[in-house]
Amino acid sequence: MKTLVLAVLNIVLLLVMPAAAFGQQSLISDPEIYEKKHFQEQCKTAEFADGFIIRQDINNDGLIDAVVNEGQLTCDGQKGPQCNDDGCTYNFYLQVAEGGYFMIATAQIYGYDFVQRFGNMVLAMKMHPRFCDRTEGDPCIVTARVRGTKFVTISKK
Repeated sequence: MKTLVLAVLNIVLLLVMPAAAFGQQSLISDPEIYEKKHFQEQCKTAEFADGFIIRQDINNDGLIDAVVNEGQLTCDGQKGPQCNDDGCTYNFYLQVAEGGYFMIATAQIYGYDFVQRFGNMVLAMKMHPRFCDRTEGDPCIVTARVRGTKFVTISKK
C-alpha cells in the first residue's frame, strides 16, 4: 500500500511540475526597451516623456527596479491613452540578481510616493477613493511594501 501511494505521488509530481514551469514568467533584459517596443508596435507614433520609466529599488534588496508610468506615453497624439478616472497604468518590475527583470504588478493609480516607514521604503499609492471604501473625496492612499515578489498592503486611508 505504501509503495502504491508513493508511486501515485511521483506520477502526480511529474504531471504538475512541467505545468508549473510553463506558468513561470520569463525574464526580460530591460523593461524600458520591452515597454517602448510594445507601444511602438501598437501606435503609429509613440512618444515617451522623461517620467515614462523610473528606476529605483522598490523592494529594499539593493537592486535597481523599474516602474513604468503609461501616463507619460503619447500614442498617436493622445497622452496617456489608457488613463481614466481611476488613474493611469503603472507596471512594476523587479530586477533579479541573476540579471533581468520580471513584472510583479500592474496598477491603475494616480501616482505614488516612495517613502520611509518604520525603517523600510514603501510605496504610498494615490488611488481612486473606492479603494478605501469611499465613493468620493480625496484620493485613497494605499501604502504597500514589496516583500519578496508580492505587494503587501500596510494601510489604506
